[in-house]
Amino acid sequence: MKILIIGGYGSFGGRLARLLADEARITLLIAGRSLHKAYRFCESLSGDAGRAALFFDRAGDVEQQLSEIMPDLVVDATGPFQLYGGEPYRMLEACLAIGCDYMDFADSAEFVDGFAQFSQRAQERGVFALSGVSSFPVLSGAVVRRLAADMAQVTAISAGIAPSPFAAVGVNVVKALASYAGKRVEGLRDGQTESVYPLTESIRYTIAPPGRLPLRNLRFSLVNVPDQTMLPRAWPGLQSLWIGAATVPEIFHRMLNGLAWLVRLRLLPTLVPLAPLMHLIAAGWRWGEHRGGMFVAVAGVDKSGQAIQLSWHLLAEDNDGPAIPAMAIAAIVRRCLQGRRPEAGARAAIAELELDDFEAQFQALRIHTGLRVDHAAPAHMPLYQRILGDAWDALPAPVRAMHDNLGTLRVNGRASIERGNGLLARLVARVIGFPDAGQDVPVDVLFEAHNGTERWQRTFGNERFFSIQTAGAGRSDKLVEERFGPFSFGLAPVLEEEKLRLVVRRWRFCGVPLPAAWAPRGDTYEHVEEGRFCFHVEIAHRFTGLIVRYRGWLVSPRPLAGEGSKPAGFAGNGHGG
Repeated sequence: MKILIIGGYGSFGGRLARLLADEARITLLIAGRSLHKAYRFCESLSGDAGRAALFFDRAGDVEQQLSEIMPDLVVDATGPFQLYGGEPYRMLEACLAIGCDYMDFADSAEFVDGFAQFSQRAQERGVFALSGVSSFPVLSGAVVRRLAADMAQVTAISAGIAPSPFAAVGVNVVKALASYAGKRVEGLRDGQTESVYPLTESIRYTIAPPGRLPLRNLRFSLVNVPDQTMLPRAWPGLQSLWIGAATVPEIFHRMLNGLAWLVRLRLLPTLVPLAPLMHLIAAGWRWGEHRGGMFVAVAGVDKSGQAIQLSWHLLAEDNDGPAIPAMAIAAIVRRCLQGRRPEAGARAAIAELELDDFEAQFQALRIHTGLRVDHAAPAHMPLYQRILGDAWDALPAPVRAMHDNLGTLRVNGRASIERGNGLLARLVARVIGFPDAGQDVPVDVLFEAHNGTERWQRTFGNERFFSIQTAGAGRSDKLVEERFGPFSFGLAPVLEEEKLRLVVRRWRFCGVPLPAAWAPRGDTYEHVEEGRFCFHVEIAHRFTGLIVRYRGWLVSPRPLAGEGSKPAGFAGNGHGG
């Protein structure tokens, strides 16, 4: 199978080639206007696939060039598809003329929507032509189908993509964004088609696969992608649709928002001339975590008539995230090699794959996904179960039982305590009420849960201190918010190697947010030893050194009077901040 990838050494084409390089039954034709870059990229590829570098100019006589190459499949990985001019479908028409299959990475709603006009010609030629074969709308559409499988009606869909700040983004991607920033497009709001303006509408969202360290709460701004037209057709009862992207760092994102508003107010005609500068700035302003993600949230009515909202979260570590947009084409190519070709015709690719096709590829990379049910009332579900989502059932039984409380519960055990010796460390410990150092100290913990809030009272010997825990909101969304006196910490529950770790992601003093780099550190986790619930809490700071470290075990739950108490299993206190 000869696959011609136009723009094969670029951001998307290059990643597709690497995904397919292990397949001995194909030959990858890496093409573009720079033969030197194509040769260098071919030399960097490893795997059993054949490869060749070709010169290809999509602005020239496309049909003639394709006739000389005679590929089985053409993949257009160039773009920006929004700026293809008066003959946007020249590549497709040339493929139809020579009788070869076609796919592209188009992210333009108008370009993808126009593919249907070529369907009959493609059927007559016996070829398939698929557009928008990327994260949006193929992966997003597959996720919506999975989430909506048991819904009687889908009323609202929202989604967003958050690339790592260190992901290499091509200038054509920036040009595509610049082409529609601040320009009027149609959007679905409250069941009505209204005028919306990309990059001038923003929301905040936390991508948090259950049991994984979430991304920080990010600012997403509206983008114009094929989903805007495809999803309302697939779900006719849809009332609201919102798709966004989270460009980082946030200062750059807000600059884009400001520029988009200048276009919306007609103070600038377009941002396209600024795209090279925007790309240069984006390439230079890289800081933060080398992680990316995606979310899809679906609201609707289940088959019993109850309102329900489900969300799907994806987290990609390091350089694995940029491979996701190329996975849809890679999956379809492998299907073709198995004799499972897509039906002949030209169309948007929204329904070509299911989520299973992507999950099989995720397993080979550091890509993690999870599902959350976002409609549960706080009073009817334990705090940690709400935060952990579908990772709750993976907790070791004694750890899960400790948090499975909707009333009042008392547990006891023993602990050893270490205290920092510095003046600042002693001062902080005294303000919060941490116990003095000691060995084999008796521990008593009283848990009181009410309407989604938990009060944890810890007694070490004769010394007592307490904290209040709630589900985080706003920028602390998907975190456990724990308050000790004037300090408040946003903790991420992370399930790792049979341990429930609590990682500080945000912190405040008297309600004022403080820099994350100054946050307390230390290894804090809950685990099981010899069938007993055990805890290890370490709190330190760069300015104070060790403040306190206590570890021990808790057993013998004794439920007290209180509606919803759950005595089963071991329970106890797993952390102190």
